[in-house]
Amino acid sequence: MALIHQATVNPTKVELLAGWLPGRDWYTGPTGEVVRVASYRFDDPAGAVGIETMLVRVGDGPVLQMPLTYRDAPLDGGDEWLIGTTEHSVLGKRWVYDAFGDPVYAAALAEAILTGAGQVEEFVQHEDRLERRDPNMGIAVIGHGSAGAPAAGGVQRVAEGDPTLVVTETVELTVRRRLDAGGELTGAVLTGTWAGQETPVPLASATPR
Repeated sequence: MALIHQATVNPTKVELLAGWLPGRDWYTGPTGEVVRVASYRFDDPAGAVGIETMLVRVGDGPVLQMPLTYRDAPLDGGDEWLIGTTEHSVLGKRWVYDAFGDPVYAAALAEAILTGAGQVEEFVQHEDRLERRDPNMGIAVIGHGSAGAPAAGGVQRVAEGDPTLVVTETVELTVRRRLDAGGELTGAVLTGTWAGQETPVPLASATPR
């Protein structure tokens, strides 16, 4: 499960993205306020890394898919993937990464697609109790494998762009950034729906090597 704390975060994740997006080679949208549209989460079995994929929009631009990971210490060798740091009123300083550079994300995405596991349940911490939070978007997998799908293994190569390609020891992952663009995804495909978007949109795919 994903545990969500009632907390203040400074700067917020969308504020970090507002400063980071204009510097990306693949980003061609407007500059301005970043607005959260929806999100879904995966689980780190070790419980150490937060894994959240946010859908955002800048101004009247398209919906963008932003996979993020949150850590309580810098990711070894991950400087080029760092979006920024933020202060969480409960968890303290957090390092926020573009998740394509984080092997924990690659493993979680591969498992979610190849086994059809989907997103994790979210629970909000209210002092002495946990309250389940309904997801604000749905995800589903078309053509997934079985529960015995191989683990992703180490990340061997990341080709940034739109879509972005992540090659691991056992699987190739393709993740779309801009969700209004065309282009087919092959293999097992992760799709998403959210408020105002009832027709499933391809988000990512996984193809065993």
